[in-house]
Amino acid sequence: MSESPTSKPMELGKEDPNHLGLNRQAYEGVDSTLCKGCGHDAITASIITACHQAAINPQQVVKMSGIGCSSKTTAYFMSQAFGFNGTHGRMAPLAAGAKTANKHLIVVGVSGDGDTASIGLGNFAHMIRRNMDIAYIVENNGVYGLTKGQFSATADEHTTNKKGVENTWPGVDLASLAISMGATFVARSFSGDRKQLAPLIMAALKHRGTAILDVLSPCVTFNDHEGSTKSLANIRANRDPLNTLDFIPVFDDIQVEVKKGRDTRVRLHDGSQVVLHKLKDHDPTNRMNALTLLEAAYQERKFLTGLIYIDESKVSFSERENLTNTPLSFLTEAELRPSRDALKAINQKLMR
Repeated sequence: MSESPTSKPMELGKEDPNHLGLNRQAYEGVDSTLCKGCGHDAITASIITACHQAAINPQQVVKMSGIGCSSKTTAYFMSQAFGFNGTHGRMAPLAAGAKTANKHLIVVGVSGDGDTASIGLGNFAHMIRRNMDIAYIVENNGVYGLTKGQFSATADEHTTNKKGVENTWPGVDLASLAISMGATFVARSFSGDRKQLAPLIMAALKHRGTAILDVLSPCVTFNDHEGSTKSLANIRANRDPLNTLDFIPVFDDIQVEVKKGRDTRVRLHDGSQVVLHKLKDHDPTNRMNALTLLEAAYQERKFLTGLIYIDESKVSFSERENLTNTPLSFLTEAELRPSRDALKAINQKLMR
């Protein structure tokens, strides 16, 4: 890759075929049934853009979700990919199981703040701890939209609902939690900022390990009123971007403008690159600095967005466990069943 003062990353048009020969329409799904103006639909549009531009093969993708408004999203993109709705809060282990059975799958999980930060919190934490190869997108609006707008675990303390009732509990900061648990890619964005969100999704899909993307997605029906900290107006007024981004897939020899001393290139394991145009003095490879920035933003009631933390050096679950190159469903019974001698050796080891 070279530097140029004039060139910019390629942007594919709606009809332009990507490197697989697929147009954007190949990445679309059924029509949305969500409320008009829902932030989740804006996230869907960014997912479609990201998968199209990164030339993701839909037939190599498995889409996982749980229960809630957010979990309907997987129906709205990539109809050619396999999708599965799990039970409430159980998307993380389902996604982990799919990746374990076939390490070649691109696993995309779409969850909500209730699905992730309440009933699913334990599964979420252990998926991160194991550094599973999963791109996990949280559509975070601070409420249970499917059941009429009760506060979720990510609702900020002192925010109010539509009836003026105040939330007295501190909210769960999913980005801080993810970094603390060992996630190797942590980012936050806003559903309405497609210029930032689409490159982040592209990078998350290409990352080796657990990629957590916390996306602020206002609920236009139950959480878009004055007094809500996750309303559209409040998020726009209090967003604090760390960086803007360009994503360069490995197959594109693209020249981008790099401002000396301000911008940073992060090379992913497959050779793709994320180019960070710094808006603040932040090194996304510095774990403690990332946590400090998130805590400061939380205290100031700000929403820190951008690539917050990345670690390309940590081995993924697939590498650590030396998963079979052949998907489990393609192995024969003879290959799957341990021999008598092998079982005896295992039992002897357990008895020591």
